[in-house]
Amino acid sequence: MDYWVAAFWTILPTLVVSAIFFFVLRSVIRADRNERREYARIDAEERAKRGLPPAASSPASADR
Repeated sequence: MDYWVAAFWTILPTLVVSAIFFFVLRSVIRADRNERREYARIDAEERAKRGLPPAASSPASADR
């Protein structure tokens, strides 16, 4: 029984740090995605105000 308790306490810090890393990384990626979406919306509004045509969807998709 002591072996499994020791194994659990040994692996626990790695699991906790991994979970924290996962949630932090996920929030950073979501924030970036939301910021890009909002920037594209603002850019489209500004282009419409000036009477310019809509911008290309994304530079990366034009290369494909």
